[in-house]
Amino acid sequence: MRTEDVQRDTPAWIFQVWASFALSLGTTAIGIGYLPVTDWIRAFLWMGLAFSVGSSISLAKTLRDNHEAKRLLNKLSEAKQEKILRDFELGDSVRAPA
Repeated sequence: MRTEDVQRDTPAWIFQVWASFALSLGTTAIGIGYLPVTDWIRAFLWMGLAFSVGSSISLAKTLRDNHEAKRLLNKLSEAKQEKILRDFELGDSVRAPA
């Protein structure tokens, strides 16, 4: 794969993504910690938070994997089309009278 084909995120974007993740997780955790409820309810909320974070990460990975697979299939399709066109053009040049 050529280096210009690889999409790179800027350091500012990466920082913003991690900061927003940490802030949202931290504020939710603090909210659950200070909520005036019984320990069973608090444990249920912690479990819900853990499952939400885990499923969000799984969803993001799945979407990324599907996107990369489509890009690969598109590149293969483009390569096949280029080969067909090249073979066609080469066939025309061989058949054309000189």
